[in-house]
This record gives sequence, structure tokens and C-alpha cells, in this order.
Amino acid sequence: MEPQPTHGRSWELITSALTAQMGPGRSGPKWTNYYCPVHENDGQHHNPSLGVRYDPAQGKTILRCWAGCDDQDVLSRLNLRVRDMWDQLPQRDPHRRNQPPTPRPRLHGAGMTLVDKAIDYVQFPPPHKPQLGEAVGPVETVCTYVYRWPDGRVEGAVARQRTPHQHGYSKGFWQARWTGNQWEHTGFAPIPYRLPELVDAVAAGREIYVCEGEKDVQRAFDAGQIATCNAMGAGSWTREHARWLHGAGRVIVVADRDRPGYRHAARVAETLHGHVGEIRVLQAAAGKDLSDHLDAGHGIDALERVPYLDRHYRQPPQRTRAITRSR
Repeated sequence: MEPQPTHGRSWELITSALTAQMGPGRSGPKWTNYYCPVHENDGQHHNPSLGVRYDPAQGKTILRCWAGCDDQDVLSRLNLRVRDMWDQLPQRDPHRRNQPPTPRPRLHGAGMTLVDKAIDYVQFPPPHKPQLGEAVGPVETVCTYVYRWPDGRVEGAVARQRTPHQHGYSKGFWQARWTGNQWEHTGFAPIPYRLPELVDAVAAGREIYVCEGEKDVQRAFDAGQIATCNAMGAGSWTREHARWLHGAGRVIVVADRDRPGYRHAARVAETLHGHVGEIRVLQAAAGKDLSDHLDAGHGIDALERVPYLDRHYRQPPQRTRAITRSR
């Protein structure tokens, strides 16, 4: 992909995030096409369907998923916001009087889902993205996590990356599938992380932790526990991941302390409900995730319950459905 001197800050920000997470784009006459981070992380073969182009007249980078994914969902998967599509925010009209934002009504009663009730109870502050300033160095890979089948065959890998900025670091992820001969920068089969150990743990009736990311899984193993997660974090857990835990005696779902974390934990618990002996939905006693919890000096047995979710999904031991696993 040849550099375009007319491209602005928004282009560099968005394409760098896409390249870091999904691999390099494919240049065309008008659009550069990338794998879509919303719907092309399922481990299947795809033709890149996220078009990106720069409009110098607007000073804006335009996204268009040819499969119909929403721009905001795409940006959210890249840890970006809608405002990042512009080189500079439009100037405000100086004659327009400042009006306080209209508060969003809180949901109540029958209109709320279980996870809505949990989020409403905790009252998380609005999401805030720190202003890191301009990038001041190249993207560097911090750690690579390899995903394997129960027999040890490599299926894929997720790499954690970070980029130095003026006021800290931004993080990103990319994934690749192993073809048997080379790595392809695309999604891979939906299997849980540390699957060989997970299969053995289910057979042995061991307690299993389900975390939101590979870093927390590693910390759980360091603490002497069996743990797993799905690739690419919150929102990417499927029933295909869940079936590998069917028959487990006790599963502890560790929710990150934020809205996506609660929704992810609820999804995990829902896919396991009725298929394992007992489910607990817990969270860090300090900080956001399991790593923060352990760094604060708490033991892994000191996790706190998540309101509503833990009470709902906690269940006594019961017989589970028989399943057949492939590959």
C-alpha cells in the first residue's frame, strides 16, 4: 500500500489500528479493503469487506462495511470513537448557546434485561478515552498468545501490541491463522485459549475460570488455576467456545468492571447455563480485571460477586447434556 501524502491524521489513526488488529489492507482504485473487525473474526475464510478511503475535502476518513456493519461498531472494536474519523473536529458555532446535555433516562422494571439491571445498579461512569496525543514511535508487539487444539495442533494466534504516544500508550490486537505452512492475517476457528489444559480440567472435574483476555488467563494459571477465554476480547464469545466447557463441575466467569465486561460475562454465563454444575459470576475487588485484582494483593479466592448476574446464574450441580466434539 503506497503512502498517500494527502491523507490526514484520521487516516493514519484508523488504518494503523486496522493493520495492527486485522492485518494490512488491500489497495484498490478508490477504497482500501480490510477484514472487518466486527464480523470477520469468526475463523472462517473471508474476502476483506471493510472499505476505507480518505476525503480530503472533509478532512475525514470514511468507513464502509460492504456487509452492513455499523461504523460505530467497527470503531469500537478498534478502541476508537466516531470523532476519530475526522482530522479535526468541526468548529462550534460561537453564536450557539451552550446547552447542558439531556440526561439519558434510567430504565426500570420490565424493560430492563438482567445485565441492564446489573449495569444500572453499579452506575458505571460514562466511557472515557484518554487523550494520548500523537504517536511518537512504532507499533511494537508485547506478547503473542498461541491457540491450539486438544492434540496440540496450532490453530491461530493473537498478538498484543502497543504504540507509544505523547501521553502514554495505546493498545491493539491482531490475529492470524496457521495454515500448516504459514500465518495468514485473518480470524481462526472459535476455540478457547489453553484448550488442551481446559479439556483435561473438564474431564477431571476441576474448577475453571473464564476471563475476558489472555493476560488474565495467564495470571490465573500463575495463581494455580485453570482458565480460558476467547480471542479478541469482549463481545466475541460464542456457543462454539462454550461447548468445550460442557460437563464442567464449576465455572467462575470473571467480569471486567465496565459495561462491555458485564455484557460479555452475561453472554458467557448464558451459553453455559444448564451445561455445567455451577456458575459464579464474579469481579475484581480492586481495579478493572483479574490482573488488577491480583496486583492489588488480593487472592484469586477474594473475587466479589457481580450483582444480579451471580445470583441468577448460580445453580446447583446437575446432569448436563451429552455433546460430541469435533477436531
